[in-house]
Amino acid sequence: MTDINLIRNFSIVAHIDHGKSTLADRLIQTCGGLTDREMKDQVLDSMDIERERGITIKAQTVRLKYSHSDGKEYILNIIDTPGHVDFSYEVNRSLAACEGSLLVVDSTQGVEAQTLANVYQALDNNHEIITVLNKSDLPASEPEKVKKQIEDVIGVDTDNAILASGKTGEGINEILESIIKNLPSPNGKQDEKLKALLVDSWYDSYLGVVILVRVINGKIKKKDQIIMMSNKSKHEVERVGIFTPKPIDIDEIGPGEIGFIVTGIKDLSDTKVGDTITTVKNPTSDALPGFKPSKPVVFCGLFPIDSTDYSLLKDSLAKLKLNDSSIEYEPENSTALGLGFRCGFLGLLHLEIVVQRLEREYNIGLITTTPGVVYKLETNEGKVLDLQNPSNMPEPTLIKTIKEPWIIATIITPDEYLGAIIKICEEKRGRQKDMSYSGNRVVLKYDLPLNEVVFDFYDKIKSITSGYASFDYEINDYIPGDLIKLSIIVNEEQVDALSIIIHKEFAQRQGRLICEKLKDLIPRHQFQIPIQAAIGGKIVARETIKGFKKDVLTKIHGGGALDRKRKLLDKQKKGKSKMKQFGKVEIPQEAFIGVLKINKEN
Repeated sequence: MTDINLIRNFSIVAHIDHGKSTLADRLIQTCGGLTDREMKDQVLDSMDIERERGITIKAQTVRLKYSHSDGKEYILNIIDTPGHVDFSYEVNRSLAACEGSLLVVDSTQGVEAQTLANVYQALDNNHEIITVLNKSDLPASEPEKVKKQIEDVIGVDTDNAILASGKTGEGINEILESIIKNLPSPNGKQDEKLKALLVDSWYDSYLGVVILVRVINGKIKKKDQIIMMSNKSKHEVERVGIFTPKPIDIDEIGPGEIGFIVTGIKDLSDTKVGDTITTVKNPTSDALPGFKPSKPVVFCGLFPIDSTDYSLLKDSLAKLKLNDSSIEYEPENSTALGLGFRCGFLGLLHLEIVVQRLEREYNIGLITTTPGVVYKLETNEGKVLDLQNPSNMPEPTLIKTIKEPWIIATIITPDEYLGAIIKICEEKRGRQKDMSYSGNRVVLKYDLPLNEVVFDFYDKIKSITSGYASFDYEINDYIPGDLIKLSIIVNEEQVDALSIIIHKEFAQRQGRLICEKLKDLIPRHQFQIPIQAAIGGKIVARETIKGFKKDVLTKIHGGGALDRKRKLLDKQKKGKSKMKQFGKVEIPQEAFIGVLKINKEN
């Protein structure tokens, strides 16, 4: 077992694309975690989606050995964390398992919005911070300017900031030396009762559930009888190991160490992230505080294209929740789409990633309904209800107030794009709170309604600023708003999956756009199909899809032809109205996807 004074646990935090994973690659290579032949780019990004997009989604752990100049061999436990705002929950969990952080800032771009959010999380966890200015080999690198930015905007001292390059390996040895010198060793005693933090868990088709643990006190070894303190479930440890980044079996994990255990758990509900693990024989009395539960902010319906895949979707979501505990889901039944689930996500990128993972890892074709946020309704009777699904909204006459979630948005942008960003924020019903300058960059703070942000706000900001602006947000409060339900009616039947809650000001325009889109996407039938957008009982937009028409008059000639033609046309008309009454309109999957895209296009 390793001497606790020779252990350093740290995470790597930064804005998206500032080079965390590449820097982790160089640290692994320098410490001999992998041979040159085994090395590849983004070695800690194990998922295909991560490698394709060049982003980290799951926090990954690796244990390295480092021979210091003092002649001692140290153990370094690195946790590489995601940079995107939607995966801040992963960051939060990772920081709780460490004592220090490497703050990585791109020396060509400077401080971004997520840099702020992540470093504040690290400071909240009482972390020691080592500042690393990455990409210093690039000609556009401006280290002195970025140092000043870090001091002005974040308030972290940069006297000992290290210039580094994840690409060339410059500054890697200085980083390792600084980690040993400046970061504290963990606290913990070997001879005390076992107390371990459940940091993460995932499903392996061969081993069952694999659990990542950080041991606080005591030790975990093979054949130990352990108990989960939240649900009192008992298990026997079958395997103990560490990631180097390859999984390697070891005899035991002691205080301050991070490793994995396999206990043969098959029931997914037995592992709860943030739980405390102790022994059955000699349990600890007080549990660890765990993590703040994540709150989903975006909700949408997930339905299988093939209705027979419902049970497969149910199992897949359960396995995915084990790996990503921030997903929430409950069964939902839609008249148009059949059986599915109402799912909650931390943001739109999170939604997109989960849908991609379900389609790839579990081979399920999915239909996604329009995303929305959670509203708070107060009825005339004084009841307060959480509303996720627009189809569950009561009659307007029964509602006293509707409150919508607002956020505090932090936007950091070069000053030449300031006007365009303010214009977008105003269009989204935003209220400016603060504006400050750091060199030629502006830090904007805005109050914004979340339902205006979830669709395309981030994309628009990136687009108008050529990718230079960055955006971060935190949920602030629920504020009463002038909100209404926009219903879509196809052939006199309301389609629940297309209903949305929207601000009164934009409802008519949005209803018109949806009707026009559906007219293009729903195929013609034998009968005429009206498509309507309604607010309560009032129709605000309408489009009509004309029915196919058979020419029944071709063969009629001669005397009395006019009367016979009229009779045939009347007969056809009666048939059409009967068909309309009983005929079912098939709404293709493309129509639901098309409506979803409207919000992106406007």
